[in-house]
Amino acid sequence: GMYGAAECFRYAATGDPEAKRRARAVFDALTFLGEVTQAGSNPAPPGFVARSILETSATDPNLVDSPERDRQKRAERDAYWKIIVPRWPTSGDGRWYWKSDTSSDELDGHYFFHALYHDLVAESAAEKAEAAAAITRITDHLVSHGYSLVDHDGEHTRWGFFQPGELNGNPWRREERGLNSQSMLAYLTIAEHVASDAGPYARAKKELIERHGYDINTLHPKVTSGVGGGNQSDDEMAFMNFYHLLKYETDPELRQIYARSLHDYWQLEQFELNPFFNFVAAVSLQDTAWRDAFGEVPLDVPADGPWREQSIDTLRRFPLDLVDWKQTNSHRLDIVPLPRHVRPDDEPGTVGLRTNGLVLPVDERVVAHWNTDPYELDQGGEGLRELDGTSFLLPYWLGRYHGLID
Repeated sequence: GMYGAAECFRYAATGDPEAKRRARAVFDALTFLGEVTQAGSNPAPPGFVARSILETSATDPNLVDSPERDRQKRAERDAYWKIIVPRWPTSGDGRWYWKSDTSSDELDGHYFFHALYHDLVAESAAEKAEAAAAITRITDHLVSHGYSLVDHDGEHTRWGFFQPGELNGNPWRREERGLNSQSMLAYLTIAEHVASDAGPYARAKKELIERHGYDINTLHPKVTSGVGGGNQSDDEMAFMNFYHLLKYETDPELRQIYARSLHDYWQLEQFELNPFFNFVAAVSLQDTAWRDAFGEVPLDVPADGPWREQSIDTLRRFPLDLVDWKQTNSHRLDIVPLPRHVRPDDEPGTVGLRTNGLVLPVDERVVAHWNTDPYELDQGGEGLRELDGTSFLLPYWLGRYHGLID
């Protein structure tokens, strides 16, 4: 989805037909993830999208992703780990295994891409209708199942819970409350934007806001003690959602809440030299303000701040060699370890910043995606894996489209 989003921005910035062809290929691939689940050994409810697919000529992945493995993971580390049989059902035509237990991570990628494809690439009425249908199929599934992503076993997936009873009523969900509330509001806002009949999505969003406080939940999407804390996968998801929430929302009070949330979030992320986060914040916070009992506070990313130069420097430094070579930095004298109260779950000396308060440059660490922990000092593997280039392509073309890169 993020790679496809890059091609959408590229097409909008250049008009290159090759970019449109690639974006269409991504659209077809993501659409297929929703089609492959609808028949076969264990069909899922309509609108459910697979995590991934694998040809059935390959070794059966259920031999590894087995119920025994699931029970062990649940017993060892995660009471919420899902035991689902099979984890990889087969498609109706027998050609594919498809992976179940789809996460909110995948949904954020689908929505981020499909909204951009609808707005920037789909030009004919038929193309726009296709894109709208891809969005509303998933959204209708979520709404009809009480704001849950329900798998072939009739239960919600491990991370596919967005229902009020879980987010507001289960104290174990404290870390997911803000982000999953934000995700659900983003899904409904995107569906409201593209649907020919926006009413059901507007009403669902109104219910979650007025009866369950989902808008207030979004003010705290990141559970962290400060700079360097939290979950980088959640950061990546949140910034994708912010882009469309602030692009489509027309209610000024909701826009103010979303802008304040993004502003506060970016205060923690701005030291990561991350062009994707920086560009989303700069574009989405333009001409926004927060008004409360103490007056009005502009929320714009400072135009004269270092974020743009730092972002472009990251893109210039981005390695052409994307093999995951081992990178060791924990011995460096210009490193300040993050304190234990910020990263209590990490061993001392394994995470840190440079003495200038910034993370290491991108060419001195490993970036698989923008959810790679930039504070981890020793990264990489044995040089047996090659990473893809989406981490460069997405912020580069987003920056080109929005005029942040000449």
